[in-house]
Amino acid sequence: MINKRLLVKNLLAHNDENSFYDKKRFIDIGQKEGKGKFLKHVCALANSNPKNNSFIVIGVEDEDNKIVGVDFFDDSKIQNLVNAYLDNPPLISYENIPFPHLPEGKVVGLVTIRSNGKVCALRKNIWKYYGGAVFFREGSISMPKAYGIELKNINADVVATIEQHARNNIELTLDGVIDFINNRHKDLESSYKVFKEQFVVCWAGNRKKVKDNVYYSRVDIELINEQVKLFYSTLDEITITYDEQSFSTMEYVQLGLGKNQAYYPLEKMVLTFDDNGTYQIQSDLIFEPPQFDKKTLHHIYNVNNTLLHKVKNKMEVKPSEREDLKNLPDTYLICYLNGFEEAIDQMEIARPLLKQYDDKIYASLKEALRILRKVRYN
Repeated sequence: MINKRLLVKNLLAHNDENSFYDKKRFIDIGQKEGKGKFLKHVCALANSNPKNNSFIVIGVEDEDNKIVGVDFFDDSKIQNLVNAYLDNPPLISYENIPFPHLPEGKVVGLVTIRSNGKVCALRKNIWKYYGGAVFFREGSISMPKAYGIELKNINADVVATIEQHARNNIELTLDGVIDFINNRHKDLESSYKVFKEQFVVCWAGNRKKVKDNVYYSRVDIELINEQVKLFYSTLDEITITYDEQSFSTMEYVQLGLGKNQAYYPLEKMVLTFDDNGTYQIQSDLIFEPPQFDKKTLHHIYNVNNTLLHKVKNKMEVKPSEREDLKNLPDTYLICYLNGFEEAIDQMEIARPLLKQYDDKIYASLKEALRILRKVRYN
């Protein structure tokens, strides 16, 4: 069992960017350019490492390896993106690795890439890269290659040694549980559960009971053995269930117009533990978007556009408009889910504006974009 925080530290401490490892300050797979660059690096790392894992570490300054972190990114469907754009796609996972010094909600992203042993290539055009292009790593750069394409295995021993040095132990696990409960979440109700005498899952949140159901908000869930954050949200609510073999969550999102709000099931995640020291994560999107009157939505959409124009031009926002501005991320999301395709463009325009304008509204926008990303990838 690999401690992913140790793995990140070993990669940063002992290796500059090379043919099995890359680092990024951030990635943006919501835009064509960012998506194209990400797929290029995945393709190159897979082809340069046909027999071992390769990695992309996200949230690190390029010049001095300073760990600055990125927002929690719970995109369990990133494999769908790779499968859609690459021939012979590798197996890929994105994990959120907490570091003690980072602010709440910030993590280091770890992308692990495992080749299927065949030449990986772009299946279709994206951004400035053409379908059929093949990439390899040359030092720290992902370069296209048109001839002499041959998969060579030169990094397996090096990567095996790095992973071996990142193996977990009892001390690290106990330290992780104590830190989670006593330090990072001392103001929340915290719990833990041991599965198969090997795996420890910790969770914390504000607990409330509605009839026979228990809901958690401001939720943080971690698989302590591997130092992987499984779920994090300051806004949405979830239910948690478990037995001796599995740990499950059901995530709900609150959506509506004005005061008419309701909770809708978004995604179910099941973490299943095996006797042989392995586990699987199965995520299923079960979201059924609420439908509203198109004429009403058209009016609300125009109001949102007017408010965004005011924020962009630093115009005065009236107290009555302030309330509408708080609801802007959710109403744009509802508009998109009801057929207003251009609403997603407005949300991207709003991102830098709201980041400067109001932290709480910006946090709400990030949650709305997270939901949207899940829906679109499915």
